[in-house]
Amino acid sequence: MKHLVIIGAVWPEPNSTAAGSRMLQLISLFQKQSYEITFLCSASKSDFSFDLNQISVKTKAIQLNDSSFDSEITELNPNVVLFDRFMMEEQYGWRVIENCPNALRILDTEDLHFLRKAREMAFKQHRELVFEDYISDVFKREMASIYRCDLTLLISEYEMQLATETFKIDASLLYYLPFLSEEINTDIPKFEERKHFVSIGNFLHEPNWQTVLQLKQLWKAVKKQLPEAELHVYGAYVSEKAKQLHNEKEGFLVKGRAESVADVYSKAKVLLAPIPYGAGLKGKLFEAMQLGLPSITTKVGAEAMNG
Repeated sequence: MKHLVIIGAVWPEPNSTAAGSRMLQLISLFQKQSYEITFLCSASKSDFSFDLNQISVKTKAIQLNDSSFDSEITELNPNVVLFDRFMMEEQYGWRVIENCPNALRILDTEDLHFLRKAREMAFKQHRELVFEDYISDVFKREMASIYRCDLTLLISEYEMQLATETFKIDASLLYYLPFLSEEINTDIPKFEERKHFVSIGNFLHEPNWQTVLQLKQLWKAVKKQLPEAELHVYGAYVSEKAKQLHNEKEGFLVKGRAESVADVYSKAKVLLAPIPYGAGLKGKLFEAMQLGLPSITTKVGAEAMNG
């Protein structure tokens, strides 16, 4: 049987992050191609880490910057190695090359980190993005990782265009693979039966926190027009500074982790996502599409979603 080894930055949390859901989609894709899969990770598991053993994926904790990885990857002897983000390729790619020179090496970018970083810089300096913003240390590291790998997965049509047209990366090194999903068969409540606005996003992800701050600034104007409306703000790993934004009188309600995104979305009238910067595709908007929830977002949020 063909063997895939995935080297993850974190253990997947599909109920906390879009990246976690994306990883399970990739695992399913390879399993449909009859791959045996082993997931390696040096991070600690959380209470919300998905039990990969449930879906017949073997798991193993590995050490960071440790030669023990050499014997472990040699013993596994994979046909394919998938690096989850360029930082994992930096840490382990050279060891894979030395010990498994015939293994196909694939980089899953999640989204282009240098693009997100460039936009963040421009946003925080209150100006428009310019080309020079791209050329950061993150850009150099991510590009080097792409060129070291046999194939790189990009999740967004915009990022494919940026990579091939602006930075002249040969298209043969890249593969466009957006979110994957089967149709959701669920009874969706009518729009008239729903109430209030909703926002969702893992608070550990800086663009999500900045989105909540944007919402706080905008909410008074919305509340003035719609006095009965509430905004329910959901997201895993709520920080203390986020909890301080909670204000019942204003109808700005910080709810924390959503046990079921489908349940939360089915009760809301509109998803608000004034995303100021970022990259890739937005899992929150994708799930809203699946569950019949209208979204209001920014140009960056909507980028490539129509594809």
